[in-house]
Amino acid sequence: MMSRRATTAFALDVIAIIVFVAIGRRSHHEAGGAVVGTARVAAPFLIAAVLGWLAARAWRDPFGISTGAIVWLVTVIAGMFLRHFAFDRGTATAFVIVATATLGAFIMGWRGIARWLLERSATV
Repeated sequence: MMSRRATTAFALDVIAIIVFVAIGRRSHHEAGGAVVGTARVAAPFLIAAVLGWLAARAWRDPFGISTGAIVWLVTVIAGMFLRHFAFDRGTATAFVIVATATLGAFIMGWRGIARWLLERSATV
């Protein structure tokens, strides 16, 4: 069973992916139901995030920067692969660049903030 920190970290990664997809769908005015449409677009990246967690053994250091880097890169690379080959969706170069930058900011960003807060509370 995962620790509370690991469960929280996994949930924050899932939220990061869903927020990325929701922003993208809104900016492109995609039709369809918000929940189903977002789930359909997020699915390859959510599956890839699970693979990233396994590859990084993220439950060991869920807030770690190196853990986040592995989760981020596997999420982008495997997510694009799944999106293209398993979900038959586009992977235009511009989308790959935007997804890489945005998911990096989201997945690494919350970890940076969490580590800063943890370090700050440890010195108080």
